[in-house]
Amino acid sequence: MYSHILIATDGSEISTKGVDHGLKLAKALGARVTIITVTDYWASGALAAAGPATIAEYEESGRLAAEDILREAAEMASQSGVTAETRHIPNRYAADAIVETAQSAGADLIVMASHGRRGFRKLLLGSQTSEVLTTSTLPVLVVR
Repeated sequence: MYSHILIATDGSEISTKGVDHGLKLAKALGARVTIITVTDYWASGALAAAGPATIAEYEESGRLAAEDILREAAEMASQSGVTAETRHIPNRYAADAIVETAQSAGADLIVMASHGRRGFRKLLLGSQTSEVLTTSTLPVLVVR
């Protein structure tokens, strides 16, 4: 059915549930797994104007956080008996990076979690999951 599953995580508790579910599915199917986390662009022009050292510190902080997130996900994969490749995608919008990485890696399913926000809260906070659902040509499994 699925031979290569891309699992997206941001390290949050709900996202960890998505990783767990994706790994269980991969184990059951004997599928390859790629686990990714994305760090967003340098968010504020005002902060960017603060100087290269601040930008470098921001990027280093993102890299270290991504390493921790991916290390935890890799440990979950190992404990599940699943071999997983991990990737940090820096300086990208999460939804774009998830869809593009899934396509370029040859994945045939994307697994990610959703906080399940509705209405005004969703409008204010946005939803990377909704973006992936609307832009992906691959099947997307949303875990809640």
